Amino acid sequence: MRTLIAAIDQGTTSTRCIVYDQAFGKLATAQREHAQRTPRPGWVEHDADEIRRNTERVVADALRDAEVRPGELAGVGITNQRETFVLWDRATGDPVAPAIVWQDARSQDLCDELRRDARAGELAARTGLPISTYFSGPKLAWLLRERPDVTARARAGELAFGTMETWLIWNLTGGPDGGAHVSDLSNACRTFLVDLATGDWDDELLAWMDVPRALLPRIVPCGEPGGYGTTRADGPFGAQVPVCGAIGDQQAALVGQRCFEPGDAKNTYGTGCFLLYHTGEERVASRSGMLTTVAYQLPGESPRYALEGSVAVAGSLIQWLRDQLRMIDTAPEVEQLAATVEDNGDVYLVPAFSGLYAPHWRPDARGVICGLTHHSNRGHIARAAIESTAFQVREVLDAMHADTGARLRTLRVDGGMAANDALLRFQADLLGVPVERGVDLESTALGAATVAGLAQGVLPAPKTLRANRRTERSFEPSMDAASVERRMRGWRKAVERSLDWAAAD
Repeated sequence: MRTLIAAIDQGTTSTRCIVYDQAFGKLATAQREHAQRTPRPGWVEHDADEIRRNTERVVADALRDAEVRPGELAGVGITNQRETFVLWDRATGDPVAPAIVWQDARSQDLCDELRRDARAGELAARTGLPISTYFSGPKLAWLLRERPDVTARARAGELAFGTMETWLIWNLTGGPDGGAHVSDLSNACRTFLVDLATGDWDDELLAWMDVPRALLPRIVPCGEPGGYGTTRADGPFGAQVPVCGAIGDQQAALVGQRCFEPGDAKNTYGTGCFLLYHTGEERVASRSGMLTTVAYQLPGESPRYALEGSVAVAGSLIQWLRDQLRMIDTAPEVEQLAATVEDNGDVYLVPAFSGLYAPHWRPDARGVICGLTHHSNRGHIARAAIESTAFQVREVLDAMHADTGARLRTLRVDGGMAANDALLRFQADLLGVPVERGVDLESTALGAATVAGLAQGVLPAPKTLRANRRTERSFEPSMDAASVERRMRGWRKAVERSLDWAAAD
């Protein structure tokens, strides 16, 4: 009988289920997109029930296509868009509001208010995070402030809070009929409600943002032997299978890229762009605009930490060129269009659509295209769009170097945009180190499957997995230092022009 692992990858734009064998061969993949709702400028919402239904469908489709027989699934791992959250009724399972997405900026006024508090610096330091609309705690505080009816029910213990892995685990393991209300540490630490030193909810932070503790799930390791709970026999798995792995998407990509040693780093080019640098058991406090975050916690081990540089807009910029400007019909065409010009023509595009994240943390920034002349054409803009992601990653890596004093030897990459050779060639040039593209660009799902497999003891040790990781292609730097610096000067000028745009007159 086969030993299989199912991974659910609940992302910003879609949900997938992939069934793996013990050698991480993909037996089946199913995927469904969900709606992106933007009811007001700066607001981004999802329908949590739509995501739940899509999850059930992709699980059923993937198990059917893989011809999974009873008893073959050793466990289920879940990875998810991290800071997106939902609030729901414990008795009925119905969401009481739309899921508020990590990109959403509606809590900006509340964040400004928190920053003015005398305790702001001390409390933010506990979390390893800056005060930002990015994180789910301020979004939750906004919702409770705006909806007194919801707040009253929250204090009475009638409602439950969770990021998307919590929502899915609760539903898969029983929902109102005994579903497990848990959040893994890698996701919980992204709420701005957890003290990194203790790995638990912080009562002072909760009081500061007026969040009732009765809402919150139990915090668990990323991998749990035997599972946090088992799937419902009448659910999409058709049997009781342990849900034994849960990990945020970017930490999952770190695991999927086999970055198990301090000094390992990966970058994921997805909707946003996220570079994680493994710091081992040490929590490195950033002085340069990085986040200190839990990387993962495997069964029987203490947490491992990472520095993270979060870039809000990467792949979504290519979608913007396609859907809003109609410059291309499909995302891969951007590389072909960029290849029609020799260079960017001194055109720079800063995609600060909802402000700039790391290392700037400037919510007042807005998107700009700089350097246009009569010579500029669609190819230059396409090239500037591709290069904007690489420039942002270079800024993040410079900040990480400042925090750690260490120089990166290689950067492992994954995500949809990592299929773009032009991007990775330019990235290697800007960083001055090889950029290694793995065989599997879907490292988030691979990481979730890995955590679940390690929890159930059906995989070799992390060191063995790291030794056996495979590279599809390595991109070597070839640009001279003077040319790199000239391009970085142009980028920095463009960033300066994006700032203060949304500031009050």
